[in-house]
Amino acid sequence: MFGHPFGPRRHWIRHTALVPKGFLRHQVLELLSEKPMSGSEIMSEVQKRTGGHWRPSPGSIYPLLTWLQDDGYIKEMPTEENGMKRYTLTDKGKTLLEEEKKIRAQISKRGLFPGAPFGFGLPWLRIPPERTAEFRESMERLMAAFFEFGDSLREGLSKQALDETLKLLNETTSKLEEINRKLKQK
Repeated sequence: MFGHPFGPRRHWIRHTALVPKGFLRHQVLELLSEKPMSGSEIMSEVQKRTGGHWRPSPGSIYPLLTWLQDDGYIKEMPTEENGMKRYTLTDKGKTLLEEEKKIRAQISKRGLFPGAPFGFGLPWLRIPPERTAEFRESMERLMAAFFEFGDSLREGLSKQALDETLKLLNETTSKLEEINRKLKQK
């Protein structure tokens, strides 16, 4: 087994400090753009969308919801029979979400993920739940190989190994770009 920098393989994210800055806010805005949700529903959905790797704590969700509400990005829906508070995006919140999406697209286009653990913000946040485990396992194998490769580079780098790696990365990137182009044409 490899030594993953974020802890045991199946439990990457145990603490909010390891979550990229803005990730939770973006996820909350994204979720509330889909439908009104309560804090506990948001926590469960983030856990589901990260393949079970991270469930935000009430101490991170509720202060964020309060801040978003105080700043006019979300509003509380009328309380239902069960007394559960649900929130929805305001127009200001929708604008913020769209601005964040534009920024993320620019960052992604440049290949920059400042401070983000490898894999965060990747497609498993949008794939059908029945394929999440399969996708996550494939990404974990890729990450394991990537980190093991980094260890091997410390032991000795050969021109051949570097050339083969760059070729593989460029081929993989080209194939992903091709799939992306096809998806955008639909």
